[in-house]
Amino acid sequence: MHISWLGTTGIRLQTKPVDQDVVVVIDPYQPAEGSFPRSITPQVVLYSRGRADSITVSGSPFILDTPGECDVSSILVTAIPGDDEGNVMFRIDAEGLSLAHLGLARKPLTEKQREALGNADVLFVPVGGAPSYDAEMAIKLINDLEPRVVIPMFFQSDNDPKAAPIDKFLKEMGIATQKAESKVILKKKDLPTEDTQVIVLAKE
Repeated sequence: MHISWLGTTGIRLQTKPVDQDVVVVIDPYQPAEGSFPRSITPQVVLYSRGRADSITVSGSPFILDTPGECDVSSILVTAIPGDDEGNVMFRIDAEGLSLAHLGLARKPLTEKQREALGNADVLFVPVGGAPSYDAEMAIKLINDLEPRVVIPMFFQSDNDPKAAPIDKFLKEMGIATQKAESKVILKKKDLPTEDTQVIVLAKE
């Protein structure tokens, strides 16, 4: 599975659950400032904060922005209620991997949210502070959920210049500053078995 970061909470997944590549894009919102793709042509689009302010989505993708569960091209997507009315969090199961995307969550998880997301292999978590988790809150959540891989999002970039820099989160995690990767390829067999791995992505 290929994973890249579009900025803010935008994530692009390219997966091959059967015999064809399927592109899943999460939160393709037009930012108030900074660069972002002008249009996308995915097979699946997921919105954690409704469809308003979306960039142009071409083709005829499957779209989910409300709580529910669906199987699209052998990708199982579960959307659960988020912090606020109209917001959702996602769990995505494909290629033997489970991924949890928290959107711009800002509150501790409820028991129902923890049940749905608790055994995810990969956690996409915001770390840049208001209006979402700061580093300390994000780390508490990571320690609670114990994912095998953490991919931070919503940290300082040209889209969110006032968000906290990624180095603050890494320092709180006790991890040395690392070079951001343009994308990462994850396979179930390559996941760490003991310590949680943090992967920092550069904007696509």
